[in-house]
Amino acid sequence: MNESEVRERTRKLLEEIHPDTEGVDHVAFRTAQFNHGLAMVSYPEGLGGLDLEPKMQAVVNDELQKNCKVFYESLAINPIGIGMGMPTLLTYGNENLKKDLMRRIFTGEDIWCQLFSEPSAGSDVAGLAMRAERDGEDWVLNGQKVWTTLAHISKWGMLLARTNPDVPKHDGLSYFLLDMEAPGVEVRPLYQITGEAEFNEVFLNDVRIPADRMLGKEGQGWRVAITTLMNERSALGGGSSRKGGGPVALLMKILEESDAVRTASEQAILEDKVTDLYIRAELLRLTTLRAKASQRSGNPGPEGSVGKVAQSELYQQVWEACISAIGDDGLVYEPGYELRRPGEGDDLRSASDAAGRRLTAKYQLLRSQANTIEGGTSEIMRNILGERVLGLPGEPRVDKEIPWKDVPRG
Repeated sequence: MNESEVRERTRKLLEEIHPDTEGVDHVAFRTAQFNHGLAMVSYPEGLGGLDLEPKMQAVVNDELQKNCKVFYESLAINPIGIGMGMPTLLTYGNENLKKDLMRRIFTGEDIWCQLFSEPSAGSDVAGLAMRAERDGEDWVLNGQKVWTTLAHISKWGMLLARTNPDVPKHDGLSYFLLDMEAPGVEVRPLYQITGEAEFNEVFLNDVRIPADRMLGKEGQGWRVAITTLMNERSALGGGSSRKGGGPVALLMKILEESDAVRTASEQAILEDKVTDLYIRAELLRLTTLRAKASQRSGNPGPEGSVGKVAQSELYQQVWEACISAIGDDGLVYEPGYELRRPGEGDDLRSASDAAGRRLTAKYQLLRSQANTIEGGTSEIMRNILGERVLGLPGEPRVDKEIPWKDVPRG
């Protein structure tokens, strides 16, 4: 199927159901999009795709954006489920799991979360301690996870647990799909400096998971987890698909609207900074497009860490520049620190007017501090790029051949 045929197929979808039509919500439209094979065109037919090259997805999105006022961003609908869950499920899930779960991931009917990190296993995920023990047709899990984004609204969680403590840490892990509504699952909020609790800690107490919800084989959890992590970094490092879009567009608008008093030299320095950030954002966008254009079907490789590092650090600097453009008023965060869950009450980040744009920048300055930590720290990303892309020597590992149970822990 060539580009014109993909565009024609997309237009036929819009003739059947249009997102701008009253009464058509994201579930209805994205269900039809999935059934037409236009959800993830590189996926197999019947699972939301058409067996095409991944770059053809940009053709679908372009056609939708040109012909619709309403465009549903996948990573806004279900960021972890679509960005990480679907490709992992496609690679390692059995046919029943794929048919039962993939459409509902894409439509956003089932929100997903990722349960990897633990209090003593953050950057060193393979050192995690949550135990999973076999009991008949089930696995029984006990332990704690932390920094679990959207766990409080998730139906499913991708979970990594230790099934064999007698082998080196990477070899004793297995990967499960956890029903977040199962007995014994407890979710507690972790409030951030923004006042929001999008992250959570999750406790599992004798939680039973059917054996057929293991992805991959027992002891292959690290291999499956790498698939999830590579897709996470690719999703987090995408940048804006539109020239001059994303946070940089907001920065330029705020600078244009700013009534802060600055000297001529201060104004020149700020404008120079904004120009530099715009150029870097455009370089990130073009690099992402080039990577997608050359991508073949399958999961992304370690090169996705380039975008993750670049975007995380760039966006932090963009939001700092926004505060500089606002002036003294940028030092005041109007909403205070009311504790709230994402989606509760009014949206504090609306950027529909000048006041909303300023408030968005203040919120994002605080929120962006997590960018260089979540999804793998920038230090870890640089290690991955150095070792797996550039071929540099790896850092010394003293626990490589030691059984996990014998590794000293604090």
